[in-house]
Amino acid sequence: EMEVGWIIMEIARSEIGYTGHSPFMYSLLVIASALRENFRGPVFIQGDHFQLNRKEFFENPGKEIGKLKSLILSAIEADFYNIDIDASTLVSIDEKEPLKEQEKNGVVTAELTEFIRKNQPEKITINIGGEIGEIGKRNSTPEDLIAFMSIYLDEIKKRGIKEGLTKISIQTGTKHGGFVLPDGTPAKIDVDFETIENLKKLSREKYGLGGVVQHGASTLPKELFKKFPEVGTLEIHLATEFQNILFSSPSIPHELKREMLEYIIKKFGMEKKKDETDEQFFYRMRKFCAEEFNKKLWELTDENKEGYMKEIEEYVEFIFTSLGVKGTIRESRQLPPPRA
Repeated sequence: EMEVGWIIMEIARSEIGYTGHSPFMYSLLVIASALRENFRGPVFIQGDHFQLNRKEFFENPGKEIGKLKSLILSAIEADFYNIDIDASTLVSIDEKEPLKEQEKNGVVTAELTEFIRKNQPEKITINIGGEIGEIGKRNSTPEDLIAFMSIYLDEIKKRGIKEGLTKISIQTGTKHGGFVLPDGTPAKIDVDFETIENLKKLSREKYGLGGVVQHGASTLPKELFKKFPEVGTLEIHLATEFQNILFSSPSIPHELKREMLEYIIKKFGMEKKKDETDEQFFYRMRKFCAEEFNKKLWELTDENKEGYMKEIEEYVEFIFTSLGVKGTIRESRQLPPPRA
């Protein structure tokens, strides 16, 4: 209804694990949904946070990189033509020298870029993102970006790769899922819009990238959303608020929510932190209900679904309006098709 074309459907490495959705299953569901809704235009599917586990990498780097390469292959086979490499977990924040801090991040991102380029379908250039600051840690700086790109560009040049990254994710003060208060509600946080604007300009003018990516934004105060397009944010990742709507919706049966809570307590109760309230614990762990309860949510009555989807519709309309993507379907249809 709002003729939105600039929207990407994404699933992260961690989400593939706890939802039980393989890349192929996810791609199939997204395309089936587009067909069901009579959507006409390109559908963008992305592998988000294809991330290296820091502990496992330093124990056995070859094995951990191998796992990610296997995931990348399965994503490409499922027609994921956007892949965000996240080696920011390898950043050595204790290092005082930016080049040393970003060294492993730059080298590994280059190695995975080479792997993607060698395995992408013929006549298709997969859009690749990198990341310089792990979400939830300290804010990114121009020095971080310059150091990372210096290492990365040297590495892809050595490997004979001409087409590198097109975007870069940065840290601006947010956190996936938000910062949660003792009562289980998200705390209000500030976003460093100056960092977004400065690093956007640097990434575009010095390195020819599309710009910077903002993660962990869905739980931010609503008045902040209009500022993202104002400062030239390239891409914004939104997920947690959809989950919040699910668990707060009166259209989702109370008995089903209680069953989910009991499941989390039984299966993950030992992971509750000492300084964590029950509400904070459930907020943090409830995503792990996904695979177990997919079928029960799918089989809700039409009445339940209609009420819940009405709430989702209101939130989506707010997002599309605030971020200025209404009417972009015409632009997206002008893109060349992904296959020759």
